[in-house]
Amino acid sequence: IDTDDTVTFVLDRVEMGQGTYSGLVTLLCEELEVEPASVAVEFAAVDSIYNNPLYKLQITGGSTSIASSYERIRIAGATAREMLKQAAARVLNEPLASLRCEQGQVFSANRQPIRYGQLVHLAAAESAPGHLELKQPEQFRYIGKNTQRLDTRGKITGQAQYGIDVEFPGMLHAVVSRAPAYGGTVKSYDARAAKAAPGVVDVLEIEAAGRHGIAVVARSYWQARKAQQLLKIEWQTPANAPSDASVWRQYEQDLDQDSGDTLRNDGNFRRAAKQATSQLQAEYRLPYLAHATLEPQVCVVSANRHGMEVWAPTQAPSLARIAAAKHSRYSVDDILVHTTWIGGGFGRRLMQDYVAECAFIADRLQQPVKLIFSREEDTQHDYYRPASLHRLTATFDAQGQLNGWQHRLAHPKVMHWFVPDAAAAQYHFMPKFMFSTLAVAGKLGEGILAPNDTSGYEGANDLPYAIDNLRMDFVHSEPGVPVGYWRAVGHSHNGFVTESFIDELAHQQQQDPLSFRRRLLQQHPRALAVLDKAATLANWGQPLPGCKQGLAIHKSFGSWVAQIADVQVQNGSIRVKRVVCVVDCGVVVNPDIVRAQMEGGIIFGLTAALHGNISLVNGAVQQSNFHDYPLLRLPETPAIEVAIIDSTAEPTGVGEPGVPPLAAAVANAVFVATGQRLRQLPLQLS
Repeated sequence: IDTDDTVTFVLDRVEMGQGTYSGLVTLLCEELEVEPASVAVEFAAVDSIYNNPLYKLQITGGSTSIASSYERIRIAGATAREMLKQAAARVLNEPLASLRCEQGQVFSANRQPIRYGQLVHLAAAESAPGHLELKQPEQFRYIGKNTQRLDTRGKITGQAQYGIDVEFPGMLHAVVSRAPAYGGTVKSYDARAAKAAPGVVDVLEIEAAGRHGIAVVARSYWQARKAQQLLKIEWQTPANAPSDASVWRQYEQDLDQDSGDTLRNDGNFRRAAKQATSQLQAEYRLPYLAHATLEPQVCVVSANRHGMEVWAPTQAPSLARIAAAKHSRYSVDDILVHTTWIGGGFGRRLMQDYVAECAFIADRLQQPVKLIFSREEDTQHDYYRPASLHRLTATFDAQGQLNGWQHRLAHPKVMHWFVPDAAAAQYHFMPKFMFSTLAVAGKLGEGILAPNDTSGYEGANDLPYAIDNLRMDFVHSEPGVPVGYWRAVGHSHNGFVTESFIDELAHQQQQDPLSFRRRLLQQHPRALAVLDKAATLANWGQPLPGCKQGLAIHKSFGSWVAQIADVQVQNGSIRVKRVVCVVDCGVVVNPDIVRAQMEGGIIFGLTAALHGNISLVNGAVQQSNFHDYPLLRLPETPAIEVAIIDSTAEPTGVGEPGVPPLAAAVANAVFVATGQRLRQLPLQLS
């Protein structure tokens, strides 16, 4: 708080459309008693004080921003408010209890109000209060209200600077041709024609973040792109480069031959299977998926003898600094990272390959360089949502009751791809030559240098249904395809698998899918509440004309979400006409942002359900742009209705929980319409 009454908030979570810019400021303003629109917001620099308390790193992900900050930021605002009141009490010589704060001023019953700016120097000398009383919900002025997003004006006027917007006089532009297969190398190349092209400054071979390639650097982006087309490169592809068939073959073999890690073992499934009067078995397959952020991967790096500066749309500023240090001559302390606005993250920008490449190039040229991935490069050199193979078995007893459930899952460990930079970021005080050792140690020492990787089985090992004998086995299977965190992570595939299979069981028993779920969720009143509200809003059992209905419910990132899809099937085409969504995410800071995130999650999930598929031939991704990796378009987008459960529980995530139930709700409706049980994505009728 400055003497001119300016309140500046340092945003320690990046803004990538999910609403942290508005949500976290709202928390501050609720207790500090200032208008949210009056607060200036700065993006945090890299510093351990900004670490996400849940991850111990400075990253934004896991739908944790509000949940991890709800109390901390409110305490900060209330502390500042009380220190300002203490200062005012001294100035006015009045009891502290007689003062109140409102609209950035301290009021007393007998005197003119004093602006915060007039009190800041005195307040800074006060001791923080030993006891704080945060507001009760009935006192809220901003929390829970449909307050306007604070980032809207900057975005529509162009004042918000995204990574793609960063420009400097004399800045060079780089593009990189990368080996088609991960782990591929440059066998030979001829750059003579490219070097002779207009505007070209340099052509150099690079190796960064495990990828080999040839960089073309020119005075403009288009000059670099035109020169890139003149390169003649022969690639050396790894002998074991994966293709679709080899990936699925490996998953099948690993599930057949490896018992895996048993992560949940309630009761005795094997005994239930032996005594069962009937069983149902099913196999589900989910493909690799790209992130397809609308702002492609981009980075700007300036390097000189004094140090290095990085401008990047990154979800992990501390990891970006490590990546720049690993691929340049500079120590971590010589690198300054500026986080920009982000045009979509979805987990893609937790990986720092684009920062590593740009730092590598700028370090060698000692000039400002901007690196941009083309859409084709972004699609073909992503860190993909892993493909996964699931085998499920359910058993019924003599009374026809579901009494056994086994889920066996083959899936790679995302942490193995994420940990090389993450481990070094945790121990950045170590010399740079130790970074590679930390990366290896992080992979080997899961749970010590790196957290346990739950990404593959989350949403499967915590199945909420009351089933006496429940077993979940995870088989680590690594085909060698680069993978990363994708919106909703493991929940994105386990939500589809578990909610499709529970629907299969309901239909096998000739029971209503809603009633079947309700009986198994009696221990979860919040789940029942979202189910019942969704059923009421969607008129369960009375679909839209020409449609059939499908239902799914899933808990992820602490939030319960139920969705009912009205689906029309005509001439073999699946058309989703309406999705009704009900969410319980605890206390809501900004209802409009919650609705927007549910809508975005539904559109994101429907894109994957109907279209998403990354295929491989000899290690090379076959998709390249939106013509063969399409996003959901307006004519395909259903009507979306979102309802929020009123709650006083601690706030939980909303950025990702809208995704997991969607594909299952649609697939379950397709079954009702056609009798076909679709067990793999994208959904396609035979």
